[in-house]
Amino acid sequence: MRLDPFLAAKLHLLGRLTWPDLADPAAARRLEEFAADPAPWVPPDITVADRTIDGPHGEIPVRVYTPQTDPATLLVWLHGGGFANGDLDMPESHVVASELAARAGAVVVAVGYRLARDGVRYPIPVDDAEAAWLWAVEREFAGIGSCALGGASAGAAIALSVALRQTSARPQRLLLAYPFVHFPVPALDDETAAVVRDLPPLMRFHPSSIEDMVRTYVGRLTNLPAEAMPGAADLTALPPTSIVLSELDELRPSGELLAHQLEESGVPASVSVATGMPHGHLNRTPALSGVDDSLEFLARALEN
Repeated sequence: MRLDPFLAAKLHLLGRLTWPDLADPAAARRLEEFAADPAPWVPPDITVADRTIDGPHGEIPVRVYTPQTDPATLLVWLHGGGFANGDLDMPESHVVASELAARAGAVVVAVGYRLARDGVRYPIPVDDAEAAWLWAVEREFAGIGSCALGGASAGAAIALSVALRQTSARPQRLLLAYPFVHFPVPALDDETAAVVRDLPPLMRFHPSSIEDMVRTYVGRLTNLPAEAMPGAADLTALPPTSIVLSELDELRPSGELLAHQLEESGVPASVSVATGMPHGHLNRTPALSGVDDSLEFLARALEN
């Protein structure tokens, strides 16, 4: 078990940098260099359009990705970012949505839900995501037969929360990438923990940073609503679920536990582990084989 060789060769760029260090332009340039992939990403031949829709808390930006062929599937996709960061331009949103639209021949709607900043907390991001889901499946793309809902990391938690709310507009499939849906997060196995322990701070999720994400999102660490950290909810009504995990990820046990819970609840679940990849690997491009494999797994899930 080891970090992907391409990433391992660039670890010196991160060193012991922490997030506050990135206020220094030199440190920010080092992170930008680390984020560069082996080859530039070439966008697939699809149509991309920015839209704005109405939501319960105001307007919500969405980005619609349409393939060149007649779509048989709709996917509503939610980026990650610890509930407080991320946007429609980040690779985990734009690259993923573009690739899945092209590979699966699906219409993909990426959602710019409100972030947990400036007084915004749960359930507002879920409300935004649900509004976008209902707009897509009941209005704008109501003629498409198969509808899926998905997201990455915090976005996977929000997607799962939206799915749990639905009665008449349930998704036919869930696509979740390295989901963060439990608090506390179960511990990593000893072998993986030993490898992750040596990664730079910017690639780690210490207990304090996990607590900060939950506190930022919900406002507290106690008496959490099951919908906010939806691994604690009743999962029996969920549709078949496809889960991508990052092998070297301190949040991986949340996705593993979710897969076990789905199985126990009678919900079909399939899992793909991106070997040698850290958390958030879909924030890179398919020039890395681990990213390409994960995108292909999600695309195949959309086609089934």
